[in-house]
This record gives sequence, structure tokens and C-alpha cells, in this order.
Amino acid sequence: MTDHPRLLPAVRGLALLFTGLLAGAFGYGAVNVVQTFKAVPLDVRLTFHSALMRMNGPVIQSTMALAFLSSLALAVLVHGAARRVAAAASALVAVSFLVTRLGNVPINGRIKVWAVSGAPPDHAAILRRWELFNDIRTVAALVAFLLLLALVAAVRQPR
Repeated sequence: MTDHPRLLPAVRGLALLFTGLLAGAFGYGAVNVVQTFKAVPLDVRLTFHSALMRMNGPVIQSTMALAFLSSLALAVLVHGAARRVAAAASALVAVSFLVTRLGNVPINGRIKVWAVSGAPPDHAAILRRWELFNDIRTVAALVAFLLLLALVAAVRQPR
């Protein structure tokens, strides 16, 4: 399965850890935070959203980078179908990053302005678009984690 048998268990573990953390963070956000955003008045949502994104930014970006690098390293270390699965997981983490940077982050910038100056008339449509981007990145991260989980579970351990 690899030319680096001593390195493989650590890389497998790190890939699972970081993709799992990413999927878990996005999953928690989708199930709990976004639903809470919808349950509070708009001014509370905008203020909390701005503060949360300021705190989340460095953590989520670091987690995405570590998930991408560890799953890519796993793809380099393994061969055949396992390589394709690990590469697909790495690509899905990249998708979650790109959706975040090109979709969610620009809207986060607008939300920060709205928290101070008030939301525009079309704010509901823009917030729905943010939620769509959030759903896409969450599903991408979850599928990446599930692919790696299946890959690791399918590996036969030497006896």
C-alpha cells in the first residue's frame, strides 16, 4: 500500500483528525449556529455573526489547511484506488476552502458592515446565499471525512 510503512499510520491519523474536525465544525455550525441565527432578531444575528467570523476565521482556515495537506500527503503515500480516494478527499477539502473564500467570506464582509450601518432591503436573499455556500462547504467537508474514514476502515492491518 505504501513505500513508507512507518509514516503511513501517522498520516492516516492526521488526515482523519483534521478532516473530522473540519466536518464537525461545519456540521455544528450548520445544525446549531445557522439555526440560532434564524431564531434571533436580525440585529443580534448580524452582530453575533460578525464576532463569530472574526474568531472562527483563523481556526477554520488552519483546520482547512491541515485537512488538505494531511489528506494530500496520504494520497502521495498510498497507491491505486486508495490514492484516488485520498486525492478525492483532498479535492473536496479544497472545494470547501474555495467556497468559503469565494462565497462565504465576501458575504461575511458585507455582514460586518450591516452590523454597523443596517441591512439592505435584499439582505434576506444574501443571507440565504451565505447559507447555501455554508451547506456546500459542509457537505464537501463531510464527504471528504467519510471517504477517508472508509479508506482507513478498508485497510487490512498486517498480523
